[in-house]
Amino acid sequence: MRSLLIPVALALVMPASLMAAQATSSPASPSASSTSASSAVDRASTDEVSVRLLTASRTVQPGQTLLLGLEQRISPHWHTYWRNPGDSGQPTSISWDLPAGAQASDIHWPAPQRFDVGPITNYGYENQTLLLTEVKLPASLTPGQTIQLKADATWLVCREECIPQQATLTLHLPVAAQAAASEDNTRLSAAKAALPAAAPFPVVAALQGKELIVQWPAAAGGANPTADKTLFLPQDWGRIQHAARPQLDQADGQWRLRMPVGEQPAQAGQTLEGLLLVGDRSWAVRTQVGGVGTADGPGRVEAGVPAPAVDGLSLGAALGLALVGGLILNLMPCVFPVLAIKALSFLHGKPAEHRRQGLAYTAGVLVAFGGLAAVLLVLRGAGASVGWGFQFHSPLFVLLLAWLMFVLGLSLAGLLELGAGITGLGQGLASRGGLAGSFLTGVLATVVATPCTAPFMGAAMAYALAQPAAQLVLVFMALGIGLALPYLALAFWPALQRCMPRPGRWMEVLKQGLAFPMFGAAIWLVWVVAQQAGPQGVLLALSGMGLIALAIWLRSVSRPAASVGRWTGSVAAAASVAAALALLPLMPDDASTSTPDAAQASAHGYEPYSPERLAELRAQGKPVFVNLTASWCITCLVNERVALSTAEVKDAFQAKGVIYLKGDWTRQDPRITELLTRHGRSGVPLYLYFPAGGGAGADDGAQVLPQILTPGIVTSALQGSAT
Repeated sequence: MRSLLIPVALALVMPASLMAAQATSSPASPSASSTSASSAVDRASTDEVSVRLLTASRTVQPGQTLLLGLEQRISPHWHTYWRNPGDSGQPTSISWDLPAGAQASDIHWPAPQRFDVGPITNYGYENQTLLLTEVKLPASLTPGQTIQLKADATWLVCREECIPQQATLTLHLPVAAQAAASEDNTRLSAAKAALPAAAPFPVVAALQGKELIVQWPAAAGGANPTADKTLFLPQDWGRIQHAARPQLDQADGQWRLRMPVGEQPAQAGQTLEGLLLVGDRSWAVRTQVGGVGTADGPGRVEAGVPAPAVDGLSLGAALGLALVGGLILNLMPCVFPVLAIKALSFLHGKPAEHRRQGLAYTAGVLVAFGGLAAVLLVLRGAGASVGWGFQFHSPLFVLLLAWLMFVLGLSLAGLLELGAGITGLGQGLASRGGLAGSFLTGVLATVVATPCTAPFMGAAMAYALAQPAAQLVLVFMALGIGLALPYLALAFWPALQRCMPRPGRWMEVLKQGLAFPMFGAAIWLVWVVAQQAGPQGVLLALSGMGLIALAIWLRSVSRPAASVGRWTGSVAAAASVAAALALLPLMPDDASTSTPDAAQASAHGYEPYSPERLAELRAQGKPVFVNLTASWCITCLVNERVALSTAEVKDAFQAKGVIYLKGDWTRQDPRITELLTRHGRSGVPLYLYFPAGGGAGADDGAQVLPQILTPGIVTSALQGSAT
């Protein structure tokens, strides 16, 4: 419909409207207090719209980012249009003529209104609006010169009829060493502050039949929304049927808007951007569209919508699961060596000191988990889809952690003596003193725990990542308390300490022996870098380790020397470390080796996962086993070794005709993120078994296997007896 309305309207009214705009546009006399505009034509008017170009600065400085605004004062009963005008209309556009080197941003759009004209629905502005643009001025400007900013603005103004109009507006602004605010600065700044900000709570979207479902937590967004004042406005045209009133309902702690899809609906896996309007509040939304599902009665969305919370899971249950999951993390190969070394400090010192050490360690764990929660909230607010272990998607982070494990191994082996200020990062793990060391050990334990996923954690993390900030932080704190609890118990209960063997030479041997798990962790992390960044990433990782080892050797051999020799050795060691850090910007962002091709996958007995392949196999009625994994996930690698790669499981797959799909989440893959979210998980591993039968895209009947696998668990699932 829109494609027919716009050409007809333009053909009818374009000639007359352009003449009207030219006849009524006239320069405005500059005011005495606004010399920045001098003799420039900064405003124009027609019978329907008066426009003016506003600036936040009456003088500008080189390199400044200048805030400008196109003010539209619109006659009663008329309106102009938002970036997505709806069923008909045309958004306002601005073409800029700027000084050489200057760059203008896109228009920053305020939240629009909905206009219903018969069967047509539009989004736009009435009475008055202010469209903002930021212009980055070149640093080459010279104080004393005057620059010209010219805007060719075009807009469509409508009532029952529509009139296209345009005006050319110009500002002349003097350049000074320091910018000076204009009389419109306060107004422009307020308009910028009032722009829709990113939603501070999770908003998810999915296709369900011929409907687009948008949902968010019932506890978020302020007062309870009402159907007549709650809208989702897609940024792109055609995503929904604009004239159809969305249906609002609440279920399972979520508000849901149901909207019929339009002529160009977003597909599963695509990014959907728009505005969520609830009453007089508005938020910018950027989310990924989930897959196609089915409805089971009004107000209930099944697997087609990525569940923003685990069904039936309360905050109390999530806190309990997180606490237990944190306890189990202590047994993971990433964390146990750190805890074991730190526990040796209880063989020395007094109980009061032990309690302080325990509290410092716990504080380090909780601060680290709080930092992870804060980063997740920031990324979620920016529209990113993230989960547990998100930082391991970055090869740069993995590289730095590999170097840290290497340094810890050298320290535990007695080849490196770290200063007292960082005792908790190496040899000082076994020291009885140093609260800073205990605090940093807690931080380290959290960092090395993140590639591991313990039982009970999946549901708790999925719940947390779908909740507002307060609930998310509470769940992360419960996970941190669980991780810190064993050490805290040892610190406060001397009876537990008496179960430990007496001090002796075995302590030094154990400490040196635990260096080798650290070296093993470093080797494994370099292998992860190889999956993410290819041979160049491995070269950088090993080169950095060589430079770090050189720095340690230089510092060691120069220590007994005279003052000049010690100073020379310290400078050379610092230069070697600086050379290692200089390698970091060379780390590739991506590599073709990160995802195996079909031939490589077939050689290993599986196919690469894709939503399309899964839907195809389900349509054919074939049984499918899906393994979502990552190279940095230790739990995943252990499960593949002890269960999925065994002859027992391979024979069972072959006997049942099971197609084995493997999804690699080593680098962020939105298709895998969507499947994880759909099944209430925030991270890998996730194991799904789809029995024979079903239909295209059907998730009903999928069995979710435990996060810790044995061959028996897998074969039982194939027989239909897994729970």
